[in-house]
Amino acid sequence: MKVFSDTVQAEGLASHTSANYRYAVRISLVAALGGFLFGFETAVISGAEKIIQQLWSLSSFWQGFTVAASLIGTVVGSLLAGTPAQKYGRKKVLIVIAIMYLLSAIGCAVTSTWLLFVSFRVIGGLAVGASSVVGPMYISEVSPAGIRGRLAGSFQLMIVTGIFVAYLTNFLFAGMGDEGWRWMLGIMVIPAALFAVLLNFIPESPRWLVLNNRDAEAKVVFEKTGELNALALIRAEHEYSKNGVKERLFNGKYNKPILYAMILAMFNQLSGINAILYYAPRIFEMAGFDKADAYLQPVYIGAANLFFTLLAMTVIDKFGRKKLLLTGCIGMIVFLGLTANAFSSANGSHSNVLIYLIGFIAFFAFSQGAVIWVFISEIFPNSVRSQGGSLGSFTHWIMAAIISWTFPVIVEGSPDGGFYSFVFYSVMMLVSFIFIWKVMPETKGRTLEQIQKELGIK
Repeated sequence: MKVFSDTVQAEGLASHTSANYRYAVRISLVAALGGFLFGFETAVISGAEKIIQQLWSLSSFWQGFTVAASLIGTVVGSLLAGTPAQKYGRKKVLIVIAIMYLLSAIGCAVTSTWLLFVSFRVIGGLAVGASSVVGPMYISEVSPAGIRGRLAGSFQLMIVTGIFVAYLTNFLFAGMGDEGWRWMLGIMVIPAALFAVLLNFIPESPRWLVLNNRDAEAKVVFEKTGELNALALIRAEHEYSKNGVKERLFNGKYNKPILYAMILAMFNQLSGINAILYYAPRIFEMAGFDKADAYLQPVYIGAANLFFTLLAMTVIDKFGRKKLLLTGCIGMIVFLGLTANAFSSANGSHSNVLIYLIGFIAFFAFSQGAVIWVFISEIFPNSVRSQGGSLGSFTHWIMAAIISWTFPVIVEGSPDGGFYSFVFYSVMMLVSFIFIWKVMPETKGRTLEQIQKELGIK
């Protein structure tokens, strides 16, 4: 809370009061709980994946598929979430997402067959994909411009908190024998139920209400968040035709935000982040750690992820999105290169792998991790924000599925598989640096409507 409250006086926005900021923070953090479940669902499989491989005697290909099954659901969820969010509202879709998280946790924990396990993983993936679209969308639409970066960043903060808690519970349940994996996956029932309950106490997105001719309800929310002029500005955009026909994303007007969202989402995953999150214990076993230490080391990675995400949130509205991304690229290039060298057969020493991966996670969390959902939720106009968010998230999860599915195949297929993987990720971050430096715009401190104007969208 202090991260946000410290800016109340500093921003100097006369239309906002501390009460406005506190209200925006409260409702944003409830929506951001979907990010906690997103992070937990993403990382928890790392503790169970090797046990599951042995339980159902899976080859490296089918093991990669089992881990990536959640990501297949995520791809579909991210692609489909925009339409119901636009038609029925952000809040109702968030409630459905909470229910899917509950079903996934219960199903994965109790099933005894591989096919049912994969099916419940897909349901969890659907929830993650939809969360990655609707959560940031809702938060960006209820946040005052002066703290929107930090509030939208709270979604990422919840993601990395979920990852940290997943690694911690994996470590705690690892000693429970062959059935420990069920506890690892089933514990998600508790935060999913809390999320479902708390969603009943937040309002619908005011910008969605305006676009559905419910101005009176929207005005109440805007007054509470301090955006007194927002209703008139949204109406002035003329983003819907007179007969109410829905605006299409691919009509030529939105080529710039489409390009920015898709390429940034691709580079987010080409860093190798999901391979590390999904296979962290396996990576540490490859580096020579015993089983107990292989489950403990990811806890350190999760803690570093959480700390540097918090640090990024304190500066994202001061330094901007672009500077954070460029700084992160430099650090990731270095630490991914060092990790690759550690896994080279010519090197033979893996003793510093934990240090290198913590360095990578620190720079990822400070940059790509903190910025991606903020940026994608900012650059599309209200009338196509749900579609644009779906496109960015869809691209992100397609790449995540590819990276996560192929990683065990590559590392098991060659003695230098780890080396080749991390070299590739490092090179991709070099390319990412060039794109961000030369092409990507800055969005800090601007209202959503001002961003559209600067991108040339009328």
